[in-house]
Amino acid sequence: MKYPLVYTQNASSQWIAVEKMLRSRFRFASILLFTLILWSAPSSAQQAEYLWSIENSLWVGPAVGEDYILEISGGLWNPHGNIVMSSQQFGIAGSNIDFRQDLGLQKQVHPQVNLRFKLSRRHKLRMSTAPIQYEQQSTLKRALIFNGISFTDTLPVTSLLELDTWRFGYEYDVVSRSRGFIGVLAETTYTKVRTELRNDKDTEYSSHWAPIPSVGGIARVYITRFTPITAEVSAFVLPDNLSNNYQAQYLDIDIYATLNLSRMVGMTLGYRSFDLSYVIQSDTGTLKLEGFYLSGQFRF
Repeated sequence: MKYPLVYTQNASSQWIAVEKMLRSRFRFASILLFTLILWSAPSSAQQAEYLWSIENSLWVGPAVGEDYILEISGGLWNPHGNIVMSSQQFGIAGSNIDFRQDLGLQKQVHPQVNLRFKLSRRHKLRMSTAPIQYEQQSTLKRALIFNGISFTDTLPVTSLLELDTWRFGYEYDVVSRSRGFIGVLAETTYTKVRTELRNDKDTEYSSHWAPIPSVGGIARVYITRFTPITAEVSAFVLPDNLSNNYQAQYLDIDIYATLNLSRMVGMTLGYRSFDLSYVIQSDTGTLKLEGFYLSGQFRF
């Protein structure tokens, strides 16, 4: 069985730093955030209700935060990573490389962005992205074979892992009430995994990307009119018996609580678990990222 939408690349290259680009993006995001805060200040015609100036009861009445067309959410995720990968080339089997034990991977903060477009009360379009990057330098405790090249324990090794995901989905709320909903999700996640090892003698990298379809569910309940709790689950399994060269399992769990300061502005504290394992020809990988995140929401 052929999978033409799975792309693989193995070659030698020199990684070019992107620090200037990241700084410019951060400045742009800061300006955009400040602009959205100013824009979100309601006019008298909007008659927005604020948490600190409640016009009605905290417990009785419609939920605050569901009356929008577009919701933009941006925040920072600080996951704990368990990552093991192997890459083969020239008929030479690769080592199972543990990024934490072998390469000294440490926790790092990563950005994430979510968009929700509400077509109607029950129908929503969703998009999210979370660019993950780990880069570290360490002295190996054992020799590693990556892409057919042996990296010995006599030279320091710089390692890079990039996980870039773009999720596009549709949500249909089967049950929709004034204080919560239960829905189903249909999504496609475009996932790119790039791994690079380099020392003074060699530079090798492996890159794979593929669209991953998934289905799942979402449930939200408002404890008070201003504080919803939400749980989301998306999953996909490519059965082992379909192909020996291509296998995949994907599970994404997201549980979060939101404090809506007004109809247009909210703050969220959540816990996300991202679990991906794959076999692509002779390369294998297992990535599990889980941890807390903090984000802000703006609605229009």
